[in-house]
Amino acid sequence: MTPPRPLDRLSLRGMRFDCIVGLFNHERNMPQPVELDVTLHFDARQAAREGRLASTIDYSRVLGELRFVLVAARFKLLESAAEAVAAWLLMPPSADVPRPHIEAVEVKLSKLVALSGAAIPTLEIRRDRSDYQFVTEHKSFGFVDIVFETKECGVYRERIHPHTVLPTHIHHHLDESELVLGDGLLLQGEPVQSGMAHTWPRGFPHRYENPTDIEQSFLCIDRPAFIPTDEVEVDVPVSSLSRTETMRFF
Repeated sequence: MTPPRPLDRLSLRGMRFDCIVGLFNHERNMPQPVELDVTLHFDARQAAREGRLASTIDYSRVLGELRFVLVAARFKLLESAAEAVAAWLLMPPSADVPRPHIEAVEVKLSKLVALSGAAIPTLEIRRDRSDYQFVTEHKSFGFVDIVFETKECGVYRERIHPHTVLPTHIHHHLDESELVLGDGLLLQGEPVQSGMAHTWPRGFPHRYENPTDIEQSFLCIDRPAFIPTDEVEVDVPVSSLSRTETMRFF
């Protein structure tokens, strides 16, 4: 019997971000530098034949997505951060962001100054797509894919049906950070580009609309993890909605 062909590998090494990661008070209050390496296992032959970015992995986008996850989630443990990174990379692609399926991923994450130079704590994990049974929740506006959850935070992908509105709502008990993934969404009634992120403090009304003919998605991080009873629809005119400060991630 012929052994299976090894998968192709794409690596991103030496990604450095300043983020909150750690258990102790000084770590919860001050970002610290981390270094992230990932290796993605997939079949690159279709991309080689077609020469289209949609047929392969856009590593500039991946860099921005991973920076957003690590910066916004504020994980307490390296283990949680690495697991969330692996789970996000192994999610099936969405209609608005086509790419090949990633079959396996290796993640290496280091806290560069946690021990004041005496040593560099580093965690390395490998995960296969078969390691995850992702849960998808059906909503009135579309779907929510649960990527990773701890008590302190949750990572989700929200997919909005074509010609559908995610109604204006607020949260009383959690903060949200959201990174737009597709190119067709309206945020607060106005077009918003992919790669743009906003953080919504508690009580800040926000709304999305998908006027396109395909699903449009965004990556959402809740702190703490999502509380179903805490999503409260509010009657605020679209013309009165504002945005918080915008950050670009890709």
